Amino acid sequence: QVQLVESGGGLVQAGGSLRLSCVASGRTFSNYAMGWFRQAPGKDREFVATINRSGSNTVHADSVKGRFTISRDNAKNTLLLQMNSLKPEDTAVYYCAAGLNLAIRQTDYDDWGQGTQVTVSS
Repeated sequence: QVQLVESGGGLVQAGGSLRLSCVASGRTFSNYAMGWFRQAPGKDREFVATINRSGSNTVHADSVKGRFTISRDNAKNTLLLQMNSLKPEDTAVYYCAAGLNLAIRQTDYDDWGQGTQVTVSS
């Protein structure tokens, strides 16, 4: 099992930026594909972005493409999500997750962090 701890959330004005981090422990980080998901109040959790084990391949949801960038630093066991041009509709709890393969389905991920709140004011 991989332990995941997110940080970097907060309150930001529309148009601003935040960078989320997810630090992994317990297993070899580079053996796992990683993903970011988010859940807005009253809505289902949805896919945001995913990255393969080496960091050479990424997929972003259409809703964040061109604004968010997923990356990873395997030497530091850290997953990142750079979020630019934030919109009020990006307000959600953001979760990182670890799985075996690059994937957009939640069921393809086995281990999850506790989440970090991102709030974008208009």
